[in-house]
Amino acid sequence: PGNYRTQLWDKQSESFLPSTPGLGMHVEVKDPDGKVVLSRQYGSEGRFTFTSHTPGEHQICLHSNSTRMALFAGGKLRVHLDIQVGEHTNNYPEIAANDKLTELQLRARQLLDQVEQIQKEQNYQRVRKG
Repeated sequence: PGNYRTQLWDKQSESFLPSTPGLGMHVEVKDPDGKVVLSRQYGSEGRFTFTSHTPGEHQICLHSNSTRMALFAGGKLRVHLDIQVGEHTNNYPEIAANDKLTELQLRARQLLDQVEQIQKEQNYQRVRKG
C-alpha cells in the first residue's frame, strides 16, 4: 500500500499549505511489463493499494486533474508519498472499506462544488436581470 498527501503553494505566504479538500488526484501504477495494475481517482490525500504478480520495478504516477491547482498554486504541488512493501503490511478489508469511503467523499465534494457553481451563476444572472 501507499499513502500520500498533497500541499499547494500559496503565493501570499510563499509557503506550501495543506490542500483544498476538492483537489482531485489520479494514481496510476504500472508493473515492469507496462501493464496498468491500478488506475484510480482519489482526493487531496489518500491511501492506495495494488497487487502485482510481476517482480521488478513498478512505476507510480500521481497527477492532479484539478483546475484549482493551476488557479491557486500557480501549478506548484508538493506530494508526500509513503510506500510499504510486503504481504504482511495489508489489512485488505479495512483498506477496501476506506477506499470506497474516499471515493464517496470525493464524489460528494465534486457534487457540492457543482451546486455551489450553479448557485453563483444563478445569483450572477439575477443581479444582471435586476
